[in-house]
Amino acid sequence: MSGVRRIALWFAGTVSVVVLLFSHQTSTGSGASLAAGGSRVVTAGTGTGAGSTVTGDVARTRWGPVQVALTVEAGTITSVQVPQYPSGNGRDQEINGRALPVLVRETLAAQSASIDMVSGATVTSTGYLQSLQSALDRAGL
Repeated sequence: MSGVRRIALWFAGTVSVVVLLFSHQTSTGSGASLAAGGSRVVTAGTGTGAGSTVTGDVARTRWGPVQVALTVEAGTITSVQVPQYPSGNGRDQEINGRALPVLVRETLAAQSASIDMVSGATVTSTGYLQSLQSALDRAGL
């Protein structure tokens, strides 16, 4: 292979890598409240809605805020809502669309903050647990 051809291939490869790196979408760090703009709030539960709702502190994470709200009836968590979580781009939505239902289900089953984090969603899981614990503290559970 000639030297000029080798240099041209090296240059084309380098340009391709740089273009790919700069076009990669990363999380923007903006968290959106999913109750606004027609988006949905992640929620699950079996309650009748007669209990009291307790909202946890907003946990500021690397990718955006996470907040948990609990509905408590007679000392039992009957419903869990996640009104805020990172959703600034498609990757955030993909990760949290998978992770939050798992975290909510685990919370309802454990009736505490003693739940496992979701692999691949460590940042959201950490923020969820922080907000969940503050909601549990406020509810006296």
